Amino acid sequence: MFISEAIAATETAATVEPNPMVGFIVQLVIVFAIFYFLLIRPQQKKMKEHEDMLNAIKPKDEIITGGGIYAKVVKAEENVLTVEIANGVDIKISRSSVREVVSKQ
Repeated sequence: MFISEAIAATETAATVEPNPMVGFIVQLVIVFAIFYFLLIRPQQKKMKEHEDMLNAIKPKDEIITGGGIYAKVVKAEENVLTVEIANGVDIKISRSSVREVVSKQ
């Protein structure tokens, strides 16, 4: 046996092919991390802010409903708001149907 063949044989035996599953799992973790930080986390933060806004509604606040109606809160209960949409016209709406608080008194 020649020396060059012996060196070549020891080099190929010493180099181990990496497992292709390890690379796939690393790529999968990286993609999930990107989705989490770019899509999931900001959406959860936005939902938390909206929930806090809904819980902070008090009488005399001016709101916009999900249907686009501007109203003034007359009475705030746990899940139901009584709002005035015109002089002497009060309606009851679900607290979750509020899209935005325009102004707080």
